[in-house]
Amino acid sequence: MKKTIEVINELKKRGLIKDYAIGGAIAALKWVEPFFTRDLDLFILPAQDSKNKELLVLTPIYDYLATKGYKEWVGQWIMIEGIPVEFIPTVGLSKEALEHAVDVDFEGVDTKVMTPEYLIALFLKAGRDKDIAKIKMLLEQATVDNSKLTGILDRYKLLEKFKRLVDTAK
Repeated sequence: MKKTIEVINELKKRGLIKDYAIGGAIAALKWVEPFFTRDLDLFILPAQDSKNKELLVLTPIYDYLATKGYKEWVGQWIMIEGIPVEFIPTVGLSKEALEHAVDVDFEGVDTKVMTPEYLIALFLKAGRDKDIAKIKMLLEQATVDNSKLTGILDRYKLLEKFKRLVDTAK
C-alpha cells in the first residue's frame, strides 16, 4: 500500500490530479478494526479544466501510469504495486468529503483519508448490504461527531434514510 500511495502522490505532484482522498473500505479501516477488502477507492479532484464540463477525461492519468509500467487492468481497477485502484472523480457529497479529509501518515508517506462522518454518508448513499455493514462498524467503533454527521446527511437528503437504518438496527 505504501508504494501505491507514493505513486498516487506522484500524480498529484505532476499536476495530473489536483487532490485526492482515500475513501471506501480502506478509509474505514483507519477508523475501525481490520476487515477484508481488496481495492483502493481513490476519490480525486481532476486537474483537467475541460471546456465540456460534462465530459471528464482520465486518460492523462492512465497514460502516465502506463509509462511507469502500470498497464494491468482487473475490471474497473488499474493495478498499482499489486493494489487494485479505482479513480473516482468527485462531485457533490464526495467532493465535500475530499475537501474535509484528514491528513494521515501511512508508513512515512503523507496521504488523506475521509472522515467517519463522510464515509457514513457515502456508504448510506451507495446503500449496498456491505456498505450498511460498514456504517454499523463505524457507528460502533469510530468516534463520530453526531452533529457533523447530521448536518452532512441533512444537506444531501440522507437523514431520513439514516434514521430508518438506525431504527431497524435497534
